[in-house]
Amino acid sequence: MADLDPARASDHYLMFAIGPRLDYAARLRELDESARISVICRPQHLARITESGHYRRVLAVRQDAPVDEVVALARTVHALEPVTRITTFWEHDQDRAAAVGAALGIATHSPATVRLVQDKHAMRERLRETGVEDTAAGRAYDEADLLAFGEKAGYPFIVKPTAGTASFGVTLVHSPKEAAAAYRTAAGDFPGIARLGVLAEQYHEGPQYSVEAFSEAAEHVVVAVTRKYSDPRNMVELGHVLPAPLDADAQEAIGGHVRRVLDALGVEFGPTHTEVVLTADGPRVIETHLRVGGDEIFNLVKDAVGVDMIDFQARQAYGDKVLPDIRAILEADREPRCEAIWYTAPEATGTFIGLGDGTDAADLDPGVTLLLEPGEELTGDGSFARVARARASAPDAAEALALAQANVNSLSFLFRVTSPEQHTV
Repeated sequence: MADLDPARASDHYLMFAIGPRLDYAARLRELDESARISVICRPQHLARITESGHYRRVLAVRQDAPVDEVVALARTVHALEPVTRITTFWEHDQDRAAAVGAALGIATHSPATVRLVQDKHAMRERLRETGVEDTAAGRAYDEADLLAFGEKAGYPFIVKPTAGTASFGVTLVHSPKEAAAAYRTAAGDFPGIARLGVLAEQYHEGPQYSVEAFSEAAEHVVVAVTRKYSDPRNMVELGHVLPAPLDADAQEAIGGHVRRVLDALGVEFGPTHTEVVLTADGPRVIETHLRVGGDEIFNLVKDAVGVDMIDFQARQAYGDKVLPDIRAILEADREPRCEAIWYTAPEATGTFIGLGDGTDAADLDPGVTLLLEPGEELTGDGSFARVARARASAPDAAEALALAQANVNSLSFLFRVTSPEQHTV
């Protein structure tokens, strides 16, 4: 990526995709009222378009459109009104943004980096080639491939889509008899995820963490380390607390390993969210993302350590140098504060009716959030299998986590469940 020069007057931003909740166009316009913004997104993202961007144009392109088509459309926009900056604030369509940036000669993540990050098998190969780590992994095209992998690598092992997010399609396989179901789960269709196949990979024992980092000119600063807690059956994340309770040696081992991972993948700028396991042999990466951490992690970071990663992401897209300000915040004296969040994911599917004790959602503690509206379906897939969450703050991690768990575990829920059609003889 070319060095990001300070923003010129009235930059023309080509924004790819629209974030799930945050109004990134408004963030850019707060920095530059005269900014011109064009958007290329998927049709299902049109509902997220807001008036704050005063968009010059919005192009909706189907998810399965070839990248060459997107590049051709971007060239047309560029011919009408030269694009000076390309932004992609979330995970969707980063491959499109990278291809367009390469075609137009505008700074963004390289296509190679995006491919390595989004294709988990390619990431494993790259980390092995560069000597960062040697986690066993392989593509699987049927149940037989999973059985062969288990025979070679041992049990348990992880099966998941080669490209994915939100823990969709992930299974921990303990024995050969579970291979067929795991393959079907990982090979399914998931919203917004390209179908790149199924990956089998070595399962690492140990506590899970994520590293929230920010990069600039290929320099990586660890903003926070998050302790993560996942369901051992499907690896759906149930809770987080940060800063993680770690001693200095473990903190440095995790941060150093993630910096090497980002170097190997060619990450040069922006926020990253990298998930790791701290094994007996040291940190091992699960996956990384060219975005802030989801599940409210970016808000936990803001409240716990004072770094608003979304704000810095917008400022960097605008052209500001941000690492000096991030470092200054991290080095400043601050009262100890830990932020925790805990989710409830009941073993149920059906239509959500409401809270089971007659409590009105409007009367809940401000730290508690219902994730379903009455009438919505609980799918049981990935992170969307969760019904509610609770946030809590405290001077130490254990207290913050206990408060969040107590708040969400005090809730009860009503569902309307339809029994499957039964066959008789």
